[in-house]
Amino acid sequence: MDWSHYRFRTQWALPAPPTTVYDVLEQAEDYPRWWPQVREVNRLDDTTGLIRIRATLPYDLVFTAREVRRDRAGGVLEIAMTGDLEGWARWTITGDGGGSLASYDQVVDVNKPLLRRLAVPGRPVFRANHWLMMRAGRRGLTAYLEAV
Repeated sequence: MDWSHYRFRTQWALPAPPTTVYDVLEQAEDYPRWWPQVREVNRLDDTTGLIRIRATLPYDLVFTAREVRRDRAGGVLEIAMTGDLEGWARWTITGDGGGSLASYDQVVDVNKPLLRRLAVPGRPVFRANHWLMMRAGRRGLTAYLEAV
């Protein structure tokens, strides 16, 4: 087993229609406005950006995100990641009653040397750190959607 390999799936029930949620999630450079752990998003060109995240634990992860799929009709946004994280992430937004369900899937290998050295003993803590980041993201996006 590669202890630096992670697979995550998170679902957020959100109080806005799918097109509204998609429009917000499509604007990655605005994530720091509503998601505290997304510290920086710097656009490099039309389909690529440099992202810095920091959740509860005292380390930053920096990676380049390159758009792989942008399908408004299907509600899908997907990126490939290189840097401290290598892999992919995908949002899939569907209707859910009067709101939306945003599913986030991510499959990555962690390349940051310190995290690789701590892979075995740190794995449960790293997974909890991710869970806390995603919980904060859902709260932030919910408040952002209610305000706009």
